Amino acid sequence: MTQPLIHETAIIDTSARIAADVEIGPYTVIGANVELGAGTKLESHVVIKGPTSIGRNNHIFQFSSIGEACQDMKYNGEPTRLEIGDHNVIREGCTLHRGTVQDAGVTLIGNHNLLMANVHVAHDCVLGDYVIVANNVALAGHVKVGDYAILGGFTAVHQFCHIGPHCMTGAGSVVLKDIPAFVMANGNSVSPHGMNTEGLKRRGFSDGSIKILRQAYKIVYRQGLSLDTAIDHLQEMSVDGDDLSVLIASLKNTSRGIIR
Repeated sequence: MTQPLIHETAIIDTSARIAADVEIGPYTVIGANVELGAGTKLESHVVIKGPTSIGRNNHIFQFSSIGEACQDMKYNGEPTRLEIGDHNVIREGCTLHRGTVQDAGVTLIGNHNLLMANVHVAHDCVLGDYVIVANNVALAGHVKVGDYAILGGFTAVHQFCHIGPHCMTGAGSVVLKDIPAFVMANGNSVSPHGMNTEGLKRRGFSDGSIKILRQAYKIVYRQGLSLDTAIDHLQEMSVDGDDLSVLIASLKNTSRGIIR
């Protein structure tokens, strides 16, 4: 049976569950109630506190702090969690905090995500799959980020904001309201700058689908309609399960209003 490759200077709590072939680098600290899935690699000086579960084939780089108690002043030591899926890359100096009982009690990171250096993911955030979060991005508490979103370096996101699937923000963006699916945004505070058409092409969206999404963008942002009226127009164009339905869902589920 394959044994974990653990450096002799690593400090590991006896309650930690470490799968076969996990690699743990020098001076890394693994606390109580931590689970590490097979194939995961921790570089030196990583600190992981529990309750935290980390799936398979993740790579966490040096000086990252994973599963620390959150900075919400209402937090009173409750046993909240951090759950990380599979095939994620978490680069140097990232901080990922556990959830709070004021929400679902868990911070969730999906699969195949890239968190570049010095990213902060606060309590109760939910990241989907295939998300790219560039250097020095800060996500406040309760933020939700959809699949395939790309957040440019130094993007700052206000608490409770939703960033839809396939969105893209420019470097230094300040996000104070929700960004609907597929939209590019930039600025302080951000404003919409069209659909993320190049990203959609790279992900295999058809020309017909992109054309419909661009038409939808004009309905939402160029015709002076209220959000409810714009949604009504989009629903008349949509077929169940199409790409337009993803945009409609992100508009309907807005919690802070959408960027304008």
